[in-house]
Amino acid sequence: MQPLICVVGPTACGKTALGIAIAKAYNGEVVSVDSMQIYRTMTIGTAAVTPEEMDGVPHHMVAIADPEDAYSAARFVAEADACIQDILGRGKRPILVGGTGLYLDALVKGHGFAKGDATSQSRLQLQQRLAQEGIASLYARLQQIDPEAAARLHLNDEKRILRALEVYLETGQTISAHNAHTQTLPPKYEAVYIGLQFADRQDMKDLIDLRVDKMVEAGLLAEVQRLMASGLPHTATAFQAIGYKEFLGVETGELPLEEAIAVLKARSRQYAKRQLTWLRKQPDIQWIYWEKKRDFAMALRRSTEILTSLGVC
Repeated sequence: MQPLICVVGPTACGKTALGIAIAKAYNGEVVSVDSMQIYRTMTIGTAAVTPEEMDGVPHHMVAIADPEDAYSAARFVAEADACIQDILGRGKRPILVGGTGLYLDALVKGHGFAKGDATSQSRLQLQQRLAQEGIASLYARLQQIDPEAAARLHLNDEKRILRALEVYLETGQTISAHNAHTQTLPPKYEAVYIGLQFADRQDMKDLIDLRVDKMVEAGLLAEVQRLMASGLPHTATAFQAIGYKEFLGVETGELPLEEAIAVLKARSRQYAKRQLTWLRKQPDIQWIYWEKKRDFAMALRRSTEILTSLGVC
């Protein structure tokens, strides 16, 4: 089986454009690996690829779920893997493009996730306990059953504390034990990683700020208003995406518009920093560094050199 080609990098670095260029050059189809671009009608805040930008290249895992869906990482991996198998079966090359590191890692490794999701009985019971007892009580329980996981998590990280307890309730195995076991398994796919980032971090920050300004001009607030008018609850996963939760605050009167824009820019920059931190732990990424501006012709030439040198193309 041919290695998968993965285009990675922080937000706003140009992954979409380079992924499309590589797909056109190598008879490929793009599989988006973005936890928020899966939602329909959420195009502005997620910077979802447009039909014009696709330039005839088929894209998978974009706009496949309704915003009210409780869409899990496990479901994403199962459906994205089916897309990969279909593309390979038709003699084409899958190009994985995106910045959601957890999803990409799980998809390439193919190890799946421990049982449980947001709608499981165990999760509902834990949510009830959270409401009744508070997070400190649940965190203390996690310290008893999985001290390794508890040591990694902050007391305020409700989502991951609940997930760790849920795995134990569903499987009888701690999430630390599950993760340790999966690390010993061989990956499902071979993969070549091409990474994009700016040589000067300030250039990345400036581009992120510019992207936020363009989202606002394109109607991000109106997009949030449409989602609210559709009846989407404020607690929906889709509303937790960067951009949507800040502008939800504008609509609920919690944040003035200018402050929401400033917060969105700051959180987007922080997210890019977290993405880079995760990516730098991956030793096999072949990095392409932008200078002041993104030069996609250069990036495609460099990508071709990388893929040729590795015997992929």
